[in-house]
Amino acid sequence: MFRWIDSSPRLSRFIEAISEFMAKRRGLPVVLGIGLIIISFVLQLVDVYAESKGLHLIGVITLNVGILTALIGLLLSDPLGK
Repeated sequence: MFRWIDSSPRLSRFIEAISEFMAKRRGLPVVLGIGLIIISFVLQLVDVYAESKGLHLIGVITLNVGILTALIGLLLSDPLGK
Protein backbone atom coordinates (compact mmCIF):
# COMPACT_ATOMS: atom_id res chain seq x y z
CA MET A 1 0.00 0.00 0.00
CA PHE A 2 2.76 2.46 0.91
CA ARG A 3 5.22 1.18 -1.67
CA TRP A 4 4.65 4.22 -3.87
CA ILE A 5 5.88 6.43 -1.00
CA ASP A 6 9.13 4.48 -0.77
CA SER A 7 9.74 4.62 -4.51
CA SER A 8 8.57 8.19 -5.17
CA PRO A 9 11.47 10.21 -6.62
CA ARG A 10 9.64 13.49 -6.01
CA LEU A 11 9.20 12.75 -2.31
CA SER A 12 12.80 11.57 -2.06
CA ARG A 13 14.06 14.84 -3.60
CA PHE A 14 11.79 16.85 -1.30
CA ILE A 15 13.09 15.11 1.84
CA GLU A 16 16.66 15.50 0.65
CA ALA A 17 16.17 19.23 -0.03
CA ILE A 18 14.56 19.81 3.38
CA SER A 19 17.33 17.87 5.08
CA GLU A 20 20.03 19.85 3.30
CA PHE A 21 18.29 23.16 4.08
CA MET A 22 17.91 22.28 7.76
CA ALA A 23 21.48 20.98 8.04
CA LYS A 24 22.74 24.46 7.17
CA ARG A 25 20.29 26.13 9.56
CA ARG A 26 20.07 23.74 12.50
CA GLY A 27 19.03 26.37 15.03
CA LEU A 28 16.21 27.83 12.94
CA PRO A 29 13.34 25.71 14.36
CA VAL A 30 14.43 26.49 17.91
CA VAL A 31 14.58 30.23 17.20
CA LEU A 32 11.19 30.12 15.48
CA GLY A 33 9.74 28.19 18.42
CA ILE A 34 11.07 30.72 20.91
CA GLY A 35 9.68 33.53 18.78
CA LEU A 36 6.25 31.89 18.77
CA ILE A 37 6.40 31.47 22.55
CA ILE A 38 7.21 35.17 22.97
CA ILE A 39 4.35 36.12 20.64
CA SER A 40 2.04 33.87 22.67
CA PHE A 41 3.16 35.55 25.88
CA VAL A 42 2.33 38.99 24.48
CA LEU A 43 -1.03 37.77 23.19
CA GLN A 44 -1.92 36.30 26.56
CA LEU A 45 -0.92 39.53 28.32
CA VAL A 46 -3.20 41.48 26.00
CA ASP A 47 -5.94 38.91 26.57
CA VAL A 48 -5.87 39.62 30.32
CA TYR A 49 -7.06 43.15 29.62
CA ALA A 50 -9.19 42.52 26.53
CA GLU A 51 -10.83 39.26 27.67
CA SER A 52 -11.37 37.95 24.16
CA LYS A 53 -12.03 34.24 23.63
CA GLY A 54 -10.52 34.40 20.13
CA LEU A 55 -7.36 36.07 21.40
CA HIS A 56 -7.07 33.48 24.15
CA LEU A 57 -7.44 30.66 21.63
CA ILE A 58 -4.77 32.14 19.34
CA GLY A 59 -2.45 32.59 22.32
CA VAL A 60 -2.82 28.99 23.45
CA ILE A 61 -2.38 27.61 19.93
CA THR A 62 0.69 29.80 19.35
CA LEU A 63 2.19 28.63 22.65
CA ASN A 64 1.71 24.95 21.85
CA VAL A 65 3.00 25.26 18.28
CA GLY A 66 6.02 27.19 19.56
CA ILE A 67 6.87 24.56 22.16
CA LEU A 68 6.49 21.73 19.64
CA THR A 69 8.60 23.57 17.05
CA ALA A 70 11.38 24.23 19.54
CA LEU A 71 11.39 20.65 20.83
CA ILE A 72 11.41 19.16 17.34
CA GLY A 73 14.21 21.55 16.41
CA LEU A 74 16.24 20.37 19.39
CA LEU A 75 15.63 16.74 18.51
CA LEU A 76 16.59 17.25 14.84
CA SER A 77 19.72 19.31 15.49
CA ASP A 78 21.84 16.28 16.37
CA PRO A 79 20.91 13.96 13.45
CA LEU A 80 21.38 16.78 10.93
CA GLY A 81 25.06 17.02 11.74
CA LYS A 82 27.39 19.36 13.52
